[in-house]
Amino acid sequence: MNSFHKLNATVLGAGYSPFAPGTMGALVGVLILYVIHILQPELEYFTWGLLLASIIFTLLGVWSTNELEKEWGKDPSKVVVDELVGVWIGLLWIPIDWFWLLLGFGLFRFFDIAKPLFIRRLEKIKGGWGVMLDDVLAGIYTNIVLQILVIYWK
Repeated sequence: MNSFHKLNATVLGAGYSPFAPGTMGALVGVLILYVIHILQPELEYFTWGLLLASIIFTLLGVWSTNELEKEWGKDPSKVVVDELVGVWIGLLWIPIDWFWLLLGFGLFRFFDIAKPLFIRRLEKIKGGWGVMLDDVLAGIYTNIVLQILVIYWK
């Protein structure tokens, strides 16, 4: 079972990156979305399926983080499933193309690193919920900014 938690929490090993593991986790999230787009080119937006996947991976991330904190300590940098979920939330109902994917990635990383507007407070929640929820909020802020830009871009 510990192998499952490590694979999940590190997003198939991206969290083991010696350089910016959080960025690698978010990048894997964007690449997964791009591969889905290649396999399903008729998709114009990621919608309910991505929302469901985000909810499932949030719950799995809380579970895995709680299990791994015993071995890795509080909020270990190897845990990047939170970045995966955050970038997915940021890209919900956003047009699928490289411009929006990269802009969403950049905005999410900004919110995740700078932690403005109550994001830092969520980090203080104990266990896996604190690890996951700050990135969920960073993803929500990313999505709000992107929705505004999509409206004005068109």
